[in-house]
Amino acid sequence: MTICAEEQQQASQVLATVRDCLRWGESALRRGEVFLGHGTDDYGDEVLGLLLHVLALPWDSDPRLLDARLLPAEIERFVTLMVQRVNERRPAAYLTGRAWFCGLEFKVDERVLVPRSPLAELIEQRFEPWLVPEQVSRVLDLCTGSGCIAIATAFALPQAEIDATDICEEALAVCRDNIERHGVEQQVRARQGDGLAAAKGQYDLIISNPPYVDAADMASLPDEYRHEPVLALASGADGLDFTRRLLRDAPDHLSEQGILIVEVGNSWETMLNIWPEVPFFWFEFERGGHGVFMLTREQLLAHRHSFSAQTPVQ
Repeated sequence: MTICAEEQQQASQVLATVRDCLRWGESALRRGEVFLGHGTDDYGDEVLGLLLHVLALPWDSDPRLLDARLLPAEIERFVTLMVQRVNERRPAAYLTGRAWFCGLEFKVDERVLVPRSPLAELIEQRFEPWLVPEQVSRVLDLCTGSGCIAIATAFALPQAEIDATDICEEALAVCRDNIERHGVEQQVRARQGDGLAAAKGQYDLIISNPPYVDAADMASLPDEYRHEPVLALASGADGLDFTRRLLRDAPDHLSEQGILIVEVGNSWETMLNIWPEVPFFWFEFERGGHGVFMLTREQLLAHRHSFSAQTPVQ
């Protein structure tokens, strides 16, 4: 159910307090059956985020503000955002222009995916015990999009040089903006290129949240995902076109003790069927998420013949 023009007009005229807006907004999201998958799994939190954005208030605002009366212009702005969220199915992060990852705020818009990767937990743990943080000198973030993984990694590993690469120059424009916003220009470099073609030398860690959605899932995605760049989501019939090339070529760009960490989402089951002999290490996450594997350079080399045999003709 969408928000009709009559309801929009009534809401703009009748809503008065923060509490009013939160109640009406949550009801509108529930009636509209919007999909929550871009940063929150709670209708109340989704509405609260939009309203706090309009009011320029932080998440830890004083609860006494619930009964504060709002200006007509603030209510009008909030109602407009709710109409866009429900009727157009635009993710809240695109409506506010910001999203959070590893506790950091990032600029986002329709040129990049909304940050939501479980890779955040690994970054917060500084990749321990799989790497010795102080010994990591170079990192490659493939398919960087907004740059959230590369920039968060820069804070976790302040001694490391990080290359943030993407095939899409429009996405890299957002990435460069975020690099500047977080003041990590001396540590993180944005590079344009298709996959490992943008790599420079060898890395102690290659990390990637690449396109991995298969054709069947692409056809059934909720409308909210239609606002995200297809190039960052779809990866062939089985979702593994990009990952196949990465598995084959990654060891050439890893240091002797280097590791590869890649998110493949629901395509993890297909990977197990294709390469049952490969010892993928699959991470488990406390905050949810799945389909993230790790392989060492040695393991990649040992199974290179399998990855090459499964690489589609380009």
